[in-house]
Amino acid sequence: MLECRRQLVHCLLLNQILAGELAMANDSRSKSWGINNDYSKLHDVLLGRPEHYRWVEAGPLIGRTMANAHMTGHRFNLQLAMKQHAEMVSIFEETGVTCHYLDSDEVLHRNFFARDSSAMTPWGALICHMQLKCRRADYVTAIKFYNDNNIPIWNYATAGHFEGGDFNIIEPGRVLIGHCGERSEKEGSEQVANWMRREGWEAVVAPISREFVHMDGLIVPLAEKLVVACVDAMEPWLVEVLKGWRIEIVEVGYREASNLGVNLVALGDGKVLSMAGATKLNEKMRALGFEVYDPDMSMFTLGGGGVHCLSQALYRDEA
Repeated sequence: MLECRRQLVHCLLLNQILAGELAMANDSRSKSWGINNDYSKLHDVLLGRPEHYRWVEAGPLIGRTMANAHMTGHRFNLQLAMKQHAEMVSIFEETGVTCHYLDSDEVLHRNFFARDSSAMTPWGALICHMQLKCRRADYVTAIKFYNDNNIPIWNYATAGHFEGGDFNIIEPGRVLIGHCGERSEKEGSEQVANWMRREGWEAVVAPISREFVHMDGLIVPLAEKLVVACVDAMEPWLVEVLKGWRIEIVEVGYREASNLGVNLVALGDGKVLSMAGATKLNEKMRALGFEVYDPDMSMFTLGGGGVHCLSQALYRDEA
């Protein structure tokens, strides 16, 4: 009987030790959430599920698709969209990225464009304030996700509409913040920029053309000191800012950029998730030595967003 009690005590102590180690591991992992760059090794990404996706008037990109459909023959196909999204997910998983998902919602039928309802910072998530009526409540699923996963929320945009696609970390300590008025507004962008400056970061706020919707339609980091960008669509003073930061630019032509060619995701380790439509850019990146994944994402690019719009980096290696 005494021996049984000893074994029981031993088991209880072992369980407590294991539980403590697990709690410490979970706590350690929770402290890793956040990014200080958007190009080093990607470990965790936030996505959505496009099961309620449909094409609706939601800005200039999809507006152009719908206005020209009688000539182009482009039609929405949910099965094809789901297949394309699944291929993107498989690429993330193949390259070692853990995928997390916002809850799908029939009313919030575009919340799977996970870039915009929040933005990740080194200190936790920034909850955004979206302007489109059909996306105005997307923040609900974003807040729920972060709370359910014990990921800290750093701040909430309140001064004006602000969307995650306009929060563009170029390198540690430097961020470009855009606004076109129809989505992010200057007041919202300035509020976020001031918060970043208080954290010791350099934050540059710049207006962008409405046809590119967000800053990540114009410029996206590719590697350390290297970005892809549509210089022809950027204000000259903004290009000079990048040169002052000693950032090299892989240029993307205006037509390719206007079809979301810039909207790629750096996976780290010399790998890039691009899209089939960015043929010239993909050739340039391969010539530079990058391994480029280029799935067909046409149901999304025609619908207003590319792979960068569809994903929100949650955790990357620090740069």
